Parts: sequence; structure tokens; C-alpha cells
Amino acid sequence: MWTLKNKMNNIFSYIGDINILKEHKTAFFCSHRCPADIIIQSYDWAIRMKNEGKCVISGFHNKIEQDVFNFLKKGTQPIIKVPARGKYKRISEEEQKMVDEGRLLFLFFFSDDIVYQTKETCAKRNEFIAQITDDIYIAYAIPGGLLEKLKNSLSIN
Repeated sequence: MWTLKNKMNNIFSYIGDINILKEHKTAFFCSHRCPADIIIQSYDWAIRMKNEGKCVISGFHNKIEQDVFNFLKKGTQPIIKVPARGKYKRISEEEQKMVDEGRLLFLFFFSDDIVYQTKETCAKRNEFIAQITDDIYIAYAIPGGLLEKLKNSLSIN
């Protein structure tokens, strides 16, 4: 494990091939509650990213984001997963295989004593992702929610 300085001047650790950060990255965000048509559009988007071999970065935390991750992992493109907590003590066998293949990079933006995701850590994680990514796709942002605030701060339509 190495430690790097990120663009927000904080320290983070990682698991996987750090060179994945050199890829053109598209961030995926979606509020945990969203209309059914947004879910279908998100799945179609994930399949397109997989088929085009595009690198996607996300927290992959809520159900829709996890489903997007499940579509993406069927491809061969790199994926960056950024949990809103400290470093995992262990990862699944499937994810370890992807790490070993150089396809999956975990970035841990928080110190290891942060073991649970909170609204606050999710907001900070999302800001971090927005700063290190090349493109951002927000499938849906609940009015007044964290993603809408991020969207407005970035002036995204």
C-alpha cells in the first residue's frame, strides 16, 4: 500500500493499480431514490460504458450504483471504487481477482478509523471524485439532496 496526496490536500490509500488514475475517467452518481426510467437509463449507460471500455469511478454504494458496478465488472475496462470510509480489512474474492487483473482500483479517501459511511463522508467522497474525474454523469439527483448540491456547485445541467 502506498499513500498519495490528492487534489484536495488530503491523504488517501489504495488497493490496486494506481496507474488506472491515468485513464480518462467518468464519474457515476445517482441518488438512492429515483424514478424507474432513470434506473433503466443507468443500466443502459453502464452497458454502454462497459462495451466502449470506458473507465468509471464511483462510490458504488447505493443499490443503483451497485447494479451499475455489476454491469461494469462483466467488461474488461478499469473501474475505480471509492468508498466513503476508511480502508477495508478485506475485499471479496471476485473484487480481489479484478484487482489482480489490474482492472479494479479502490481509493480510500478517509483514515482507517472511519469504518462506516455517513451522509457527511459520502458528500466529501463525492466532492473528491468530482475533483479527480474527467467527466461526470449524474443519473438522478433528489431535489435538495447531496447530489443536487454537488451538481449545483459544479454548475452541471
